[in-house]
Order: sequence, then C-alpha cells, then structure tokens
Amino acid sequence: MEKNRVVIIGTGFVGMSYAYALLNQGTVEELVLIDIDYKKAEGEAMDLNHGLAFAPRKMMIKSGTYEDCKDAKLVVITAGVNQKEGETRIDLLNRNASIMKSVVKNIMESGFNGIILVATNPVDILTYVVWKTSGLPSNRVIGSGTSLDTARLRFEISKYINIDVRNIHAYILGEHGDSEFVCWSNAFVGVKPLSDVMESLPKNISFSDLDKIYLDVKNAAYHIIERKKATYYGIGMALVRITKAIFNNENRIMPISVLNNGVYDIDNLYIGLPAVINKDGVDHVVKLKLSSKEKEYLKKSSNILKSSLDLINF
Repeated sequence: MEKNRVVIIGTGFVGMSYAYALLNQGTVEELVLIDIDYKKAEGEAMDLNHGLAFAPRKMMIKSGTYEDCKDAKLVVITAGVNQKEGETRIDLLNRNASIMKSVVKNIMESGFNGIILVATNPVDILTYVVWKTSGLPSNRVIGSGTSLDTARLRFEISKYINIDVRNIHAYILGEHGDSEFVCWSNAFVGVKPLSDVMESLPKNISFSDLDKIYLDVKNAAYHIIERKKATYYGIGMALVRITKAIFNNENRIMPISVLNNGVYDIDNLYIGLPAVINKDGVDHVVKLKLSSKEKEYLKKSSNILKSSLDLINF
C-alpha cells in the first residue's frame, strides 16, 4: 500500500534543498533519503531530524535503500552530475542518461508503483528516459520542466511592474533550456492581460523591455552558476510545490515536463507545457491558444529535444 512517503534519490544541493523545504513546510509524513554515498545520506537525515522540534508537523526522516521505494507515493530523482560553468543542459545528456537508467531499474525492482518526479538535467530528455525505462504510465512520470523558469519569469515581471508575484500569471514553455520561450499571448496580471496592464501604468513599458526580461530568465541559471557554481534553492521550492499538488490532490496547473500526447503538434516527447497535477500525477495537458510565432518556438524547441533524444540508445 502506498504511504504518504517521499523518497529522494540524490542528496546533493538540489535534493537537500528540496528535503529542507519539505521539512519546513511540513509537506509529508515520511521522508527517505537515498544516495550512492550512504554515509552522506545518513548524515543529512540526522541533521534534518534535529530540526523537527521547530517543524510545523511530525515527520519520519531517515536514510534508506531502494527497498524503501516499494510503498512510496512519490520518488523524486535529483541524482546526477552537475552542470559545469559554460556547459549547456544538453551537454549533460550522455553523462546523466546512463545514471538515470540504473536508478530507475533499482526503483522498479523494489515493486514501486507510484509517481516519479525528475529534476536532473537535461530534465525533459531524462524524464523521457525514466518513462521508457520504468514502464509506468506517462501520467505518473513527470519532470520539473519549466516550473522554475516560470517562477523566475513571474519574479522578474513582478519586480518590473511592482505588482505582487502571486498576481503574475505567465508561463515559460518548451525545453528547460536555451530554446524555452515566454507565452506572452497568455500572460496576465490578475485577470487583466499583461499588454493592457502595460498601457495603464504611469511609466512607459515596451515589449522590448519584456524581451530583456525573457533573456534574463533564460540565462538566469548561467549567471547563478557563474557566481555560486550551482542553482538549488529555487528548484527545491518548485519541487515542493509540485509535491503538494500531488499529495493534496489539488488539480493545480503548473508548467512541467510532460508527455504531450497530441494536445499540441508534438508527438512522443516530454516538454514543458502547462498541465493539471493531482494525486494521479498528470490529469491532462492544458491547451493554450498560442500565437503563430509561439507555435514556431514550440516546434523549434521540440525539434531540438528530438535531436538530442536520437543520441540515446534505449
């Protein structure tokens, strides 16, 4: 029987930022940490346990093995090699694909039958690898996709027009990487189209300024890596938001890496699209009315991902 348990595979910066956020937000009842370095996982579990007195709820936190995946509702994969300075996410492909196959084989041998959430980059391609390797239905294999990119976009727009970030509704779609794009045609502030809001603001804001915002968002990871070698807090929070949508059966719309399944003009590919998330994983992909230019961007992004997938031998 599935338990209210999350298993994190990989106790690096991303995995532990996610674990720390889970603890602080009291998201789950059970948390299991797995790492090839068992002592590292053991130490991280000990450290987290010492914060339970200050946490919002009681939790069971421990280090474990792949056997602990058997009764888990959610397994989150953060294991993999890090993106190096100057390296694109696609460059990580061959180094991480073999790791992913090995990890998934161990997960499935436990008898696991829950949902797998992938955060390792390049996330769209590796989520596809996990889906194919696991044999699970596509709705139960998802990637973090463009959820963090979208959060960065919302922050930048919020800062620029001085409106609370929670009232900014806009998506980054496509590859979690260099070919991602902003769906400006479906960008809203509250219930008002962003273009209308721009016209009503006291200072003149042009779409050329929005293009700069897009570039800042697209290149954010590179700027952070240049300064501190890795990004992990933002993605940790994004993973918690996805986790809550699953455990609370929220039917929440988020831009994640999902199998398109014919909703858009893309076949047999995981890519960043808005999807409804609930206790079953993905309920359905949300179909947006894209502009002709946005359709071109999505097609270009999907072609880049398909080219990369061709480099993998299953």
